[in-house]
Amino acid sequence: MVHTIDCFIPYINEKQASALQDAFNEEAQIAQVHILQLHQEEGMPFIPLERSMSTEVLNKITDSCTSEYCLLYTHAGALSIGYRAIEHMLRTAQESEADWVYSNRHVMKQGATQAVPTNEYQEGSVRDDFDFGPLVLIRTEALRRFLATAPEAMQHAALYQLRLYISRAGRLVHINEYLYTEHELDMRSSGEKQFDYVDPRNRQIQIEMERACTAHLKAIDAFIDYHTLQSIDTSLEYFPCEASVIIPVKNRARTIGDAIQSVLSQKTDFTFNLIVVDNHSTDGTSEIIEAASPVVHIIPERQDLGIGGCWDLAIRHPQCGRYAVQLDSDDLYSDEHTLQRIVDTFRREHCAMVVGSYRLCNFALETLPPGIIDHREWTEENGMNNALRINGLGAPRAFYTPVIRELGFPNVSYGEDYAVGIAICRQYRLGRIYEPIYLCRRWEGNSDAALSPERVAAHNHYKDSLRTQEIRARKQLR
Repeated sequence: MVHTIDCFIPYINEKQASALQDAFNEEAQIAQVHILQLHQEEGMPFIPLERSMSTEVLNKITDSCTSEYCLLYTHAGALSIGYRAIEHMLRTAQESEADWVYSNRHVMKQGATQAVPTNEYQEGSVRDDFDFGPLVLIRTEALRRFLATAPEAMQHAALYQLRLYISRAGRLVHINEYLYTEHELDMRSSGEKQFDYVDPRNRQIQIEMERACTAHLKAIDAFIDYHTLQSIDTSLEYFPCEASVIIPVKNRARTIGDAIQSVLSQKTDFTFNLIVVDNHSTDGTSEIIEAASPVVHIIPERQDLGIGGCWDLAIRHPQCGRYAVQLDSDDLYSDEHTLQRIVDTFRREHCAMVVGSYRLCNFALETLPPGIIDHREWTEENGMNNALRINGLGAPRAFYTPVIRELGFPNVSYGEDYAVGIAICRQYRLGRIYEPIYLCRRWEGNSDAALSPERVAAHNHYKDSLRTQEIRARKQLR
């Protein structure tokens, strides 16, 4: 059994680098500790290595490593290594013939320690922010094989490229144990972190990540050529109205009245209605809906519906219009022309789904960072492939009703919109509106405001399973 490895840590400042070096030097299995000098643009926040590593750095790691394995620590915070943890990672790598080993961890945050689980890697774990934790063990020979393939040189996405390569040509193994404690420097909640990937400051990183993901999808025969996407004639079938705004709601007495008024104030050149699926509210929400007019108020007979199930009930209702348009019970349309702009996009682009842009704001409608979420990473040529790399498509979402009825929503309360979105863009054109037409109000009642690590992991695992299913469906098109 190999007893030594080379360890690589980032240089942040002399004090932090020295403390990390001391932590690893205490481990008997560490042969050498190497400091990675990383270039950081002035004024930019420190970006962990797993989010921004260059091909040049990977080459330096490979050239410096004299052991069979290298250990990479990617964060700036202090680290406490668990009892015989490094030995356990080495033994696992050897016995499972793994090229990449990672584990669960504890995180010290504001004086409290939390257990942070990581997910098993699956075929659909292609999003660039898959959480391996900051400590990973990599087989040096896998690094050399990857670099020998002459991958596209990257300034930011090299580690992502390597991980995707190993998922094709090797093995990633998860140790379902808590092997170390990381001292967290980022004190934001999960609800704040979820928008990092659309922060304009990270745009160049996103572009490189997209290229890496696209190359991977081509390598596994799951790439969609946009020339194969279908346009549809949305005028063929009869509907009772042109559009239906759909609001699933449960116990949102504080916000539902504003949402309803936002819909009823819309000005259009077509007929529309509002369908509210009231999932057995008990806080006065039902009474607010009943007092509003005109509203199609649906109270399901079933007691087992999630948000997706409520959506599915609404799109199959006989009063549902040609286009089914989303409005969450927390949110508002930005002005009285939102619905018109969405339907105009359907008519003009002959697409099966339209996705708009939104502005993050508080209850006083004051803008919150990062501000406008417009998903400009979407392109007509490659959006349907890049959709597998990111965790959402944007809002508001609207659907051509015959297509969404055929597909159907999964009966879940998280990811139902992403599930149907990636399935639709496998076959049909998707229209985008890049100007903000929607106000996403952030408050303590949001379902994703501050999730536990276990809930974040569960959500990510579900979306990875959706990607796995989607990748397999795309492969069948070959």
